[in-house]
Amino acid sequence: MPPTSTLLSLSSSFFFFSLSISPLSPLGRRKSSEPATKPPSANEPAPENPTPLPSSPPTSPSSTAPSLQISANPPPESPDQDQIKPLLFTLSVYQNGVVRVKIDEDPSLDPPKKRFEVPDVILPEFESTKLWLQRFQTETVDGDSGPSSVVYVADGYEAVLRHNPFEVYVREKQGKRRVLSLNSHGLFDFEQLRVKQEGDDWEERFKGHTDVRPYGPQSISFDVSFFDADFVYGIPEHASSFALRSTRGPGVDDSEPYRLFNLDGTSGFFWLNAAEMQIDVLGSGWDAESGILLPESGSRIDTFWMSEAGIVDTFFFIGPGPKDVVRQYTSVTGMPAMPQLFSTAHHQCRWNYRDEEDVENVDSKFDEHDIPYDVLWLDIDHTDGKRYFTWDRVLFPNPEQMQNKLAAKGRHMVTIVDPHIKRDESFHLHKEATSKGYYVKDATGKDYDGVVLAWIIVLPGYVEPRDQVMVV
Repeated sequence: MPPTSTLLSLSSSFFFFSLSISPLSPLGRRKSSEPATKPPSANEPAPENPTPLPSSPPTSPSSTAPSLQISANPPPESPDQDQIKPLLFTLSVYQNGVVRVKIDEDPSLDPPKKRFEVPDVILPEFESTKLWLQRFQTETVDGDSGPSSVVYVADGYEAVLRHNPFEVYVREKQGKRRVLSLNSHGLFDFEQLRVKQEGDDWEERFKGHTDVRPYGPQSISFDVSFFDADFVYGIPEHASSFALRSTRGPGVDDSEPYRLFNLDGTSGFFWLNAAEMQIDVLGSGWDAESGILLPESGSRIDTFWMSEAGIVDTFFFIGPGPKDVVRQYTSVTGMPAMPQLFSTAHHQCRWNYRDEEDVENVDSKFDEHDIPYDVLWLDIDHTDGKRYFTWDRVLFPNPEQMQNKLAAKGRHMVTIVDPHIKRDESFHLHKEATSKGYYVKDATGKDYDGVVLAWIIVLPGYVEPRDQVMVV
């Protein structure tokens, strides 16, 4: 039997679940209570932001409706749980075998607070591929004391929502073989935004900088399991083997998780989250409670995901083949553009070419020694006083002519532009951004100042739509 693989990705007719689940205490593991179901009217439009409904028993074992809402009561209040509120859970199914699970704070709670949600990644047309809930049913699975909800995903596949203990997984309809699972080990942890109490110490300090975190720590974690998988691949910008090595478990010594700093038969999993993150690939023999994996038939790879902030916005790609997973993934985010041919060649770059004469000399030396290259880069010293989008008129008096000389040989020039702007009241770009409030703010509401080398910089808020029309 050939080995199977799984794709992990970091930076799915409509049916809809809304489940209010109780999060973890800030210091402990979540204890969920069993929810009940209440299907809405079959003619009711599917709400984009559902709110929890009062608990009531299901009217029948199966229904046809655009949405299914389930509510769960939070655990009994205690001194360390007085700010715990139900979370909002949404499960959606899309064409081509994509399942989306979102977990966020309830925006209707008082006081309202909003966690960061990544914009401009999901294709607008992806939402139009949502499937209507044609049929859902309840059944008791895995010896649970209460029912679980089962819904159609694609031909031969269905999604199961276990209410207590909380778990979401996709399985084959015939034979009930699991494909992907979220929270099968019960490691879900969601630190909620809350009001600071006397004695709380939320500040973090690093090299003279203080993160005040006015609403407390916001970390999220959960486990994801891939069944009948021999290898897992993916995760951007990591230095490791193509097939990811285990980072925890017997025989794994002195290993670090795969860390993502803000600088997927085959199945796949994608977490849309921009915060700093780490992922553990859990080796054979690992268990969440005892460190020893209980005997199971078939191969299985467990992973543990943890993020500093954001929300849970995850996508299951059921495959079943590698091409299917790629097609499902790109239906969510879009296909990558083919790079221009010149960009795949040699780029000549150093800090920095002094002036136009230096550029011409370097270019001619490549010709003299018959070394092919296609792109020459200029660092920030080509600018007027470190102001991006400008030229130093003394050192680079004829920038257009300089670029035309390179272009005559089929070569290109790249001028560096970093995502910050120099704080300089004589710089027209800075003056405009300041007057229109485009910059990222600090905790006091003032423009946030950063330091790059020896000058003060400010950062435009690039996720704000108004910045997209700023003319430079």
